[in-house]
Amino acid sequence: MRYHLLPLSAAIAAVLYPLAATADQTNNDNDQIEKITVTGKYSVSKTIDTATGLGLTLRETPQSVSILTAERIQDQALNTVVDVVNNAVGLSSTKVDNVRNGFTARGFAVQNYQIDGVPLSWSLGGDAGETVSDVSLYERVEVVRGATGLLTGAGDPSASINLVRKHADATELTGSIQLDAGSWAKKQVTADVGSKLNSDGTVRGRLVAKYVDNNSFQNYYEDHKTILYGVVDTDITNSTLLRVGMVYNNNDPHGAMWGGLPAVFADGSAADWDVSTTTGADWTRWESTNKNYFANLNHMFSNGWQLVANYNRMEYETQSRLIYMSGVFNAATGTYTALDAETGAGLVGQRYNAHAENNSNNFDLQLKGDYELFSRSHEFVMGALYSKQKMYTDTYNPNPIVGGTAYDANPVTNFYDWQHGNTFGEPEWDTTAARNQELETEQKGFYAATRLAITDELKVIAGGRISSWNREGINWGNATFGNNGEFVPYLGALYDLNEQHRIYASYTEIFNPQNARTADGSFIDPLEGKAYELGLKSSFFDDRLHTTVAVFKIDQDNLAVSDPNFEPTPDQLSASIGAKGTESEGFEFEVVGQPIDGWNVTAGYSQFKAENADGERVQTDTPRKQLKLFTTYQFQEVLPELTVGGGINWQSEAYSESATTRIEQGAYSLVNLMARYDINDSMDIQVNVENLFDKKYYAYMTSNALYGYNFYHYGTPRNFTVSFKYRF
Repeated sequence: MRYHLLPLSAAIAAVLYPLAATADQTNNDNDQIEKITVTGKYSVSKTIDTATGLGLTLRETPQSVSILTAERIQDQALNTVVDVVNNAVGLSSTKVDNVRNGFTARGFAVQNYQIDGVPLSWSLGGDAGETVSDVSLYERVEVVRGATGLLTGAGDPSASINLVRKHADATELTGSIQLDAGSWAKKQVTADVGSKLNSDGTVRGRLVAKYVDNNSFQNYYEDHKTILYGVVDTDITNSTLLRVGMVYNNNDPHGAMWGGLPAVFADGSAADWDVSTTTGADWTRWESTNKNYFANLNHMFSNGWQLVANYNRMEYETQSRLIYMSGVFNAATGTYTALDAETGAGLVGQRYNAHAENNSNNFDLQLKGDYELFSRSHEFVMGALYSKQKMYTDTYNPNPIVGGTAYDANPVTNFYDWQHGNTFGEPEWDTTAARNQELETEQKGFYAATRLAITDELKVIAGGRISSWNREGINWGNATFGNNGEFVPYLGALYDLNEQHRIYASYTEIFNPQNARTADGSFIDPLEGKAYELGLKSSFFDDRLHTTVAVFKIDQDNLAVSDPNFEPTPDQLSASIGAKGTESEGFEFEVVGQPIDGWNVTAGYSQFKAENADGERVQTDTPRKQLKLFTTYQFQEVLPELTVGGGINWQSEAYSESATTRIEQGAYSLVNLMARYDINDSMDIQVNVENLFDKKYYAYMTSNALYGYNFYHYGTPRNFTVSFKYRF
């Protein structure tokens, strides 16, 4: 879908024309730059930019939006991005190994994320540690479900995760120190300090530091992290705010796994391991260092319009030394053998050493405000984004390579006792690297949207984005592809039934370039994601409790499949055509707020079904149904120092299936409890218990008959954390 810029430009001009007549109508000062307030502990009642950039409230946004506030993150003792995803309505995760995690929503992978509303590139391969990044740096996490192409550009029609940084807004010395201890020798310390840096408080600073030293329920695995975050906010004038800062995040896990545990024996029977079992060794590592340098300029004009300019420099570096265990390929039969249940033989271990770097520069410019048209006030936003990402991966073979192939295939004589021989000690590594991955990705986008107040009750949002996404380089083969001038529309409507209830409908899109060629040699058009959503947003108890009910349908079309009529040539061996892809439909319900003093609650239920063009179920390893509930109560009259809480995360059955194997996970529930006692106004102690009934479950499973990959990972068993926090 390629469109000329002229129609969009004409529409923008028509919208901007009335501004000259209304330039002096309103006067807003600097305190309007930050417009977020919180009702209760778990709900945000004012504006967000994650979905449209228009600065709308949750009720004004025609998509499903969930927010995890700092208070809820504290109450549930959530530490990482994956912890947040596991407690967000409609989202689920898969634990690929100790470091990498995959996220899904509504039947599609979640590949889009933002920081302070600015879209940024997820590191290629997911191995730079973002999914296990610590959330101590963030004030809250916002999740918009559905297609989010208006702001995020390329990706799947699933969801976008926005991480909102803590800001330097304290004009007096304030802060906190928190000490955590718990299961498996858990030790964590977190400091968060902010203050003015000059006499009148126009320059303010904030520093967050955290150190983590944890063992694990898995043998050998240890988690070591160092997190530093510093930001300086400067009021250049009463209407101009400059924010600069940096993030340093070093994740250094020892005993890391690559892949999972063998799920099926050679005789077809299912394997059942102790949760402590690992394919990692005492020498395996998966270290990642992430650095982010950022600057934000926010200017409020005298007419109330706002200009925002952002720059983010992202630097990722990873160093991994790992073992990957799988079945043995039989060239004669074209099949893989599996683990022998009696002898423990049948596997090989590939020893792997890699160094990777991934850097990106990201620019974002946005202008938004109100304008008058036909005697009514409307909102408008326009913006431009540009990013360039460069990455490479160097690999070093063990010396010598075992197995007589191009890659290491070291036989596992007895998996039950494989750690106690000399076969899998750390080898000597070649000093010469092989570079099979080197990529440069460039993304450009220009977007505009407006919210029209048709009547007092009816609001319509219309917008679009012109996007370009291109990648060139090698990724174990040629990987040069992309698309230019793709138009992504956004349409939404909201109607107030009364002061309490608002219905909405939206149509959103997103695109994803594909590395496949048609019969004439040109790249196939990008994968298109289209999301339709209809919902009802309501508020109760004087806006203290919010509910959302939504039904949705998502189409992912133009999926590249093999062209059955193509005849190979010396220059082109294969070709693809665009076919109808996956369809997903379902519904979600969420309730969040503080219905009475002292009682905070968040609950949500989600359900979907997803099928491909042939009517076959897809993403079967993702639960179709989920219920997530967490609530706390403070005994305000009897014992106001005490807050107790708990929750349950339930999900339906899931499975991964191949022609020869089916790995199943039945429906299960995880129950979590918490209690906090305020020693005085400055100190409190908190206890959290996760997986109270010690449920044994799969956090990841995959079955692939062709390559002999039948693996799973266990989820975290019962554990506890005790936290002491001092505020000043």
